[in-house]
Amino acid sequence: MMENAITEIIARRQFLPLYIWLDIGFLVLLAGLLLYNRKYMTVLVGLTFGLVYMLVDYGIFHLLCHARSISQGHSLFWVLLWMSMSYGFTNFAWIWLWISKDQHLFEWSLLILLWWFCCPLLTQTFGAGQTPIVIQRTTGAYHGYMALLLFAGYLILVVYNLRQKEPGKRIRIPWLLAIGILVQFGWEAGLLLGGIRSAGFSSLEQKLATLAINSLLETNLGMPYIYLLYIAYSCRFTEQLRRRPDKVSFTHCIPENNQQ
Repeated sequence: MMENAITEIIARRQFLPLYIWLDIGFLVLLAGLLLYNRKYMTVLVGLTFGLVYMLVDYGIFHLLCHARSISQGHSLFWVLLWMSMSYGFTNFAWIWLWISKDQHLFEWSLLILLWWFCCPLLTQTFGAGQTPIVIQRTTGAYHGYMALLLFAGYLILVVYNLRQKEPGKRIRIPWLLAIGILVQFGWEAGLLLGGIRSAGFSSLEQKLATLAINSLLETNLGMPYIYLLYIAYSCRFTEQLRRRPDKVSFTHCIPENNQQ
């Protein structure tokens, strides 16, 4: 019974079509604000990982694992493209801002979390009468692979830290764990409170199991890799896509980031 509960977590969403259009408007607004504040690399990272989400969600989850389904009358490809760009862009742009310790991190975080909470409420008020879209995926076919990526990524960081005798050169793993878990938790909590994630679940246990497993696993598995990507990039370039005049080595960039 417990084994089935873990391997067959159902990730289900139910929302009105208006939700998609409102969210697209927010994505344009967020990208515009980032560009206005010269967060060019942040925007590129968000767009790149939006495409990565689409590759994983449609290519692997749907075509390879056959884990995706959608209610009749709606295009799985286009809905997944929106979902992938929405949460791929938002999550990883937000993570990049976290890792870079942006001076306006509170404002960016508040904006994103407020939207995740408010968008479902706006949709319920102004989208009444529309037929809901229901999309879901099972997880038993691939959660083991995701767990492997999670373990391997943090193993790399642990081994690196064990080899460093100077505390200042060690990667702050608890900080990365906190970012990876809290970003996904904010997203999952917004979906749950807005009635999008919880639709169709028969018990509180099912709702909380999806919230807990996804928060610990899904975005968090990418944290070690995106952190290493950030360090590798920051050694040579700035947020504005320019070469650093004071180029530093990979190992010297880590304590530099720690001290920010």
